[in-house]
Amino acid sequence: MRCPSCASLDTQVKDSRPTEDSAVIRRRRVCLACNFRFTTFERVQLRELTVIKRNGRRVPFDRDKLMRSVQIALRKRAVEPERIEQMVSKIVRELESAGESEVSSEAIGEIVMAHLREIDDVAYVRFASVYRNFGEVKDFRAALDELSADDLEAAASPVAPARK
Repeated sequence: MRCPSCASLDTQVKDSRPTEDSAVIRRRRVCLACNFRFTTFERVQLRELTVIKRNGRRVPFDRDKLMRSVQIALRKRAVEPERIEQMVSKIVRELESAGESEVSSEAIGEIVMAHLREIDDVAYVRFASVYRNFGEVKDFRAALDELSADDLEAAASPVAPARK
């Protein structure tokens, strides 16, 4: 592992432990060249994913970019960081276990919106406004009407799913 301070490859693991959900290993490291201490995280990657953008360009999947997008949608919302991390991990597992090495950005957006919808309606609308490129107030109104219709269906259903 390259030291983020001096770029030396001579680093040593000082402590290693799993996170709460045991999906990630947290490692404390020290650079033997400059004594800089840093933390790395190790997680299982089932397969290398490539994202096919709307313009046809292919780019490697970036979990951190997905995390940033979700965090922006959930900014100033009452959602715990652990829950966000779990949601992003669930989305990544869903994408990796789909059996395809290439996935469209549209498919990723739809999966993210489905997960955001379960967690927070405001975050869902925020993400949808960027993902679906809302240009007018009527676009927001359509998304809100869609949410309202689903809430009415859920309330009429004998076994309504619990909203968080």
